[in-house]
Amino acid sequence: MAMDDEIEDLVKHLVRLEKEIEGKLEAQRETFQYRMEEGRAVFEDEVLRRHRRFRTGLVAFLRRSPLANILVAPAVYGLIVPLVILDVGVTAFQAVCFTVWRMERVRRSDYVVIDRHRLPYLNAIEKLNCVYCGYANGVIAYAREAASRTEQYWCPIKHALRRRTPHARYRHFIDYGDTRNFHERLEALRREVMTRPPTG
Repeated sequence: MAMDDEIEDLVKHLVRLEKEIEGKLEAQRETFQYRMEEGRAVFEDEVLRRHRRFRTGLVAFLRRSPLANILVAPAVYGLIVPLVILDVGVTAFQAVCFTVWRMERVRRSDYVVIDRHRLPYLNAIEKLNCVYCGYANGVIAYAREAASRTEQYWCPIKHALRRRTPHARYRHFIDYGDTRNFHERLEALRREVMTRPPTG
């Protein structure tokens, strides 16, 4: 039980650090002179003019790019096909399975964030790269959250082996080998991800 208290203290410390980080980000917004309006970063006109002066032209950008980067671009962008399949698959999976399990769906817009292409100091290729990276990492994060909720519903047991960077839900899972609390904790963890409790 003491171990659980220690873990809970660490989680509270982590939450405090996250709030501190958000405060630092707010100060950074002031430093770089933008504000948030309706979920979008807005710069003043003078700042936008300064940004545009820093944009690298396409010819200069391509001339400076290592040949290897240009040659591997098709392999990088070729991943768009499995990423779109994953995106559509996770959405369909939730529509079917999460509905049957009465689970709260993951909001895709919380994970797939595409906004860096609006920065005026980026040229067209840099903007395309930013859109692609935002989409790719967002879809993977979206899929990970849907998978973590599924894991919490079906098998919320910690592994015996250490996992690198487990998802946020993992720390609340049942300890490996804890037979005494398994069934009771399983039901409680399931209810956490459900929109409606079981009726029967």
